[in-house]
Amino acid sequence: MPKDMSRETEKDADTRKPVFRKPEAEDGSDIWNLVRACKPLDENSMYCNLIQADHFSDTCVVAELDGEIVGWISGHIIPGENAFFVWQVAVGEQARGLGLGKRMLKHLISRDVCEEVDLLKTTITKSNDASWGLFRSFARSIGGELTHEPHFEKEAHFDGQAATEHMLSITIPRKRSELRAVA
Repeated sequence: MPKDMSRETEKDADTRKPVFRKPEAEDGSDIWNLVRACKPLDENSMYCNLIQADHFSDTCVVAELDGEIVGWISGHIIPGENAFFVWQVAVGEQARGLGLGKRMLKHLISRDVCEEVDLLKTTITKSNDASWGLFRSFARSIGGELTHEPHFEKEAHFDGQAATEHMLSITIPRKRSELRAVA
């Protein structure tokens, strides 16, 4: 929250509604700063976030509170599959506890570009409790089945330099109108 926010406004912060929108190229640096502030997320280059915001705006979302970007999800439709891949989820400290991650996911899969999507996928390390919690909660909230298995392995893919990433898959129900109502 802005530093000049009054205590009373801080108390009422959880009642404010974030605005979801497609990112624009001009958001690249704000997105990059948000991701950098959300440890332990991998920091991509600012240019990567700029390209995501510019070229993949249909499958990415920013959430704003009081004109400030406080949430970000990058993703894309996997070529040749009816699957949406979530690359990164970032929620700023000032917006935590609002269910923002789950709401942004619902917003994304409710977009027309995801009309044919029947599976949401992402990769998560075993130690990332926050991400496991988010995606388990998301699956429950939409009535989707969650499965996972090792995908990018520590030795085979990361030369021993990073932990194994598990491919998590969640089935997406066909009734998109129900998702729009809660996004």
